Amino acid sequence: MTAYSNINQLFATKKTTALILAGGRGSRLKELTDIRAKPAVHFGGKFRIIDFALSNCLNSGIRKMGIMTQYKSDSLLTHIQDGWSFLNNNHLGEFVRVMPAQQRIDEVHWYLGTADAVYQNLDILRSYDDEYILVLSGDHVYKMDYSVMLMDHIKSISPCSIACIEVPRENASAFGCMQVDEDGLITDFIEKPENPPAVPGNPDKTLISMGIYIFEKDFLYRLLEEDHEDPSSSHDFGKDIIPKIVKKGLAHAHNYEKSCVRNRTKAQHCYWRDVGTVDSFWIANLDLTREYPDLDIYDPSWPIWTKTRQLPPAKFIRDSRGTRTVSENSVIAAGSVIYGSEISDSVLFSSVTVDQECVLERAVLFPMVTVHAGTRIRKAIIERKCDIPANFEIGYDEEQDRRYFYVSPGGVVLVTRAMLAVLEKDRPELYRPNAGR
Repeated sequence: MTAYSNINQLFATKKTTALILAGGRGSRLKELTDIRAKPAVHFGGKFRIIDFALSNCLNSGIRKMGIMTQYKSDSLLTHIQDGWSFLNNNHLGEFVRVMPAQQRIDEVHWYLGTADAVYQNLDILRSYDDEYILVLSGDHVYKMDYSVMLMDHIKSISPCSIACIEVPRENASAFGCMQVDEDGLITDFIEKPENPPAVPGNPDKTLISMGIYIFEKDFLYRLLEEDHEDPSSSHDFGKDIIPKIVKKGLAHAHNYEKSCVRNRTKAQHCYWRDVGTVDSFWIANLDLTREYPDLDIYDPSWPIWTKTRQLPPAKFIRDSRGTRTVSENSVIAAGSVIYGSEISDSVLFSSVTVDQECVLERAVLFPMVTVHAGTRIRKAIIERKCDIPANFEIGYDEEQDRRYFYVSPGGVVLVTRAMLAVLEKDRPELYRPNAGR
């Protein structure tokens, strides 16, 4: 890239405001979103899901970010306050600003949809007076240089650009599906079709929208005002705004291959995951335990920023009988203490305690989980602050798992404190001192 191009890119990012849509219910994640918004769900041993979109903005040179929240936003707000306030600089015009649903337009409606969330903040956006509006989903995991997409958008001379990626056709029904001509113009857009269209020449793939849009500001403002006046609209980008733009031939497709930040050990691979179900969330976490994971969170040139607690290093010690801890292919966060147990292909967040003679296999344990002696856990997600009784099994007895916990279509067992309270009431003997010993 030439120096002239670098200057143009720098100017463009400084004239861009990013809006991160973080108000969804996230119901497909079941009890993981009972107390928090989906973007605030823990991920990868240290992060929250929203950290990836925010880090992409920061690393791309976009330093003005608005986060639109609505449902169960307390933990998300706390995370943004504690982990991202370092970016707020009034003198340089840099900020991470939370934009909660607050009935700015009237005293009746909260955010009615993703497009309405932006519409209700038009007065704020106009005050920023930026040329480009970057609209992002706050619940995907990926690494992307938005400045590259921004330059591609400017070059296209289109008022709107949509990032796209090819996915297996059998998985495409959960997304907005696109068809693109040879000039990169989007010719068709169908939101979550039952029979997704195939990519020409590749019947097993479908081109989908990543939920990443760049708009010329005045064009977006006019669209949102028109949409607000339409009583038949659901006021959603995917269902209403994007199809309308596509029909007018005004939407440009940006190929994610151009802007993805590639894994250093897999130069040809672009990583993007929608972690919206229990199964996809569990798989994405376990991907990080491989020797060369598709998502490189160890790349210092593209760091994933997050809230950092002051914790001691993780510790692996022999138990009282002298049994060593054996850990392989696992991610273990700071503050965790493991006593003479076996851990394989697992992700343990901060301050997890695993007592002696336990076996953890393909397990994801959220912060401050305690696993008592002799317990075995396999193919499971354990929610924050759960206290797992001694000599208990999770992931081995399907009948027991389905009785007390949630079991996903893929067989992942989800355990929460509320579920354990039912277990304790039904089987109090598990919680007596030295139970089963």
